[in-house]
Amino acid sequence: MSLDTDKLMERRRQRRHTTLWKVVAAIFATAFVAVLVMRTVGGDLGGGHGLGAGELFNGKRIARLHVSGLILEDRYRDALIQELKDDDQVAAVVVAINSPGGTVVGGENLYLGLLDLAEQKPVVAVMGSTATSAAYMTAIATDRIFARQGTLTGSIGVIMQTANITGMLEKIGVKPLTIKSGKFKAQPNPLETMSDEAHAQLQSVVMDMYELFVGMVAKQRNMDLEATKILADGRVFTCKKALNAGLIDAIGGEVEAINWLETEKGIKVDLPVVDEKPDYPRPDLFDRVLGALGKTLISERLKLDGLLSVWHPGL
Repeated sequence: MSLDTDKLMERRRQRRHTTLWKVVAAIFATAFVAVLVMRTVGGDLGGGHGLGAGELFNGKRIARLHVSGLILEDRYRDALIQELKDDDQVAAVVVAINSPGGTVVGGENLYLGLLDLAEQKPVVAVMGSTATSAAYMTAIATDRIFARQGTLTGSIGVIMQTANITGMLEKIGVKPLTIKSGKFKAQPNPLETMSDEAHAQLQSVVMDMYELFVGMVAKQRNMDLEATKILADGRVFTCKKALNAGLIDAIGGEVEAINWLETEKGIKVDLPVVDEKPDYPRPDLFDRVLGALGKTLISERLKLDGLLSVWHPGL
């Protein structure tokens, strides 16, 4: 009798265990579908150029261009900046920035595009919570930079990161073998110890990009190059410190930026401020599923590769 009772209790435990995992799986599946639907609907509502495309708003306006998240190369965003430059109905552009930075080339593309745009019409930057590294590179291409009291900016510099896992592999009995055409090929490589020579070569690459960045800051902020290098040691600045160092122009947000456009550039403050969005192609269902799953499970920063200009204290 005791044996039958034990079997019954075991079956009940197994059923409860199975039910628990079914509930967990159902919750995960429901959450995933909800994320997918939200991204899909959001993408449909936000497709095209939004109100700023000209299809829905044809009048004179101030365009608002958002630069948020990780800054990567984006030919659709580059095309939008060119459109804003050529659109006679765009009186001025407000660049709303909230980003820790990104790749050097992503920031450089934005810098060059906005610099070209600023030759045709007034452009102001309004920094949000964070505008560091490549995001600061973006801001300096504008005519004037505004930041909130709580904004973090600066982090002027370039970084290349890797890891050496040869010690761990040795402990588990794995010996990696690399066959390459030259001593600097596949450097950095986590499967081999970096030589001093290879380290020096990569350091020179990083410093070339660093000199590019520092040169941009010195030119756009009208600062002495050597003085700029003192500030360009990778540190982040609070709004107050950035203002005192000459890295930004004023404390404020979009209201203050638009008032400056009226006072200094003669732009009417009663013009509507219209969000402008790149005209991204609409992804198919398979791409949406993969994109939603990837963004749900994998940090975008973990997928970055190459030379970076990004502030990422959480990594």
